[in-house]
Amino acid sequence: MSAFIELIDVTKVYGDGPGAVNAIDGISIEAKRGEWIAIMGPSGSGKTTLLNLIGCLDQATRGSVLIGGTDTSKLRHSELARFRSETVGFIFQQFHLVPHLNALENVMLAQYFHSMVDEPEAMQALKQVGMEERASHLPSQLSGGEQQRVAIARALVNDPKIILADEPTGNLDAENQRIVFGLLNDLHAQGRTIVMVTHDENAGKLADRRLNLDHGRIKETLFFSAEENQDFDEVLEQLWTRGETSGHVDSHEYTDAQWRKLIVTMAHIGLVTEAGEFTRKGEARARDVIRRHRLAERLFMDVLSIHDEDEIESSACKFEHILSPEVTDRMCTLLGHPKACPHGSPIPQGECCAEHRVLDAAEIASVLNSVKVV
Repeated sequence: MSAFIELIDVTKVYGDGPGAVNAIDGISIEAKRGEWIAIMGPSGSGKTTLLNLIGCLDQATRGSVLIGGTDTSKLRHSELARFRSETVGFIFQQFHLVPHLNALENVMLAQYFHSMVDEPEAMQALKQVGMEERASHLPSQLSGGEQQRVAIARALVNDPKIILADEPTGNLDAENQRIVFGLLNDLHAQGRTIVMVTHDENAGKLADRRLNLDHGRIKETLFFSAEENQDFDEVLEQLWTRGETSGHVDSHEYTDAQWRKLIVTMAHIGLVTEAGEFTRKGEARARDVIRRHRLAERLFMDVLSIHDEDEIESSACKFEHILSPEVTDRMCTLLGHPKACPHGSPIPQGECCAEHRVLDAAEIASVLNSVKVV
């Protein structure tokens, strides 16, 4: 399949003379139609600049940015604005909703700038994100998660070929992060091309490909599906349990060939050594996975009174891949910072275990709602 998005030796320079800054420095990348790319890197690495170039909010100083075969670097300002409105939907960290317009009107505003308003179509976009019942509410009457869902509806209403998301969950709590990730997964399943800037490792795992930027250049490109990332977590979990004397049995099984392939790949990205031993990075990730899994087991048994071992194990496996550190700590606090899972295996302690605080009603509800989401 030919490239849908193509950047050819793209450089973006801000300023002149000795003080000029190369925000993007000679980047060449391709993305196929329907691909999901996560752009990651430290602050100042060029992530948002790269997103703006792909979204036609800015133009390269040198090089070419082609979208669907159109060289956007050759478009005049008016042509660029038109192309952008017909091709790209934007989701921002700050939502950028107009405060005196209600949810429906904010979505219709995107239609206005594209062509003409269509209220039923705008309402359908709100329905896609589960916000049709809040259509008449102003942004100030909506939670942060609800505002972001309205912003996603606004991005979708003109049926864009590309969704560009700049830290789309950066201002959201854990529960709303999962809702937004679910919506992005749905868009990906529909065949939309998604380019997402994020600092969130869990968000980066959702993408088909991850680009790590550093000082305006691509430092590393990783091609991993969500399933592969789950395989990495499961290998780390097995390595952890093998080093214990508790006898906790891991149900995941791999052939020798699959195991060797996973170890080689995980060694490449710094999770284990070539001998299959933890690196510091891999041990920290394994510890988090084990903690989430075993706390989830305790939650299902102690709070939800589920005693079927297969059901507990299946549900805990889902939790080990998706729970945020915030919700994990809340779950640990709700359970009273348990030392062991129902099988007697030790639960790695977190920073919350030294605080000995009690959850309020809203925090308890947040943990239990997390269970419902899964």
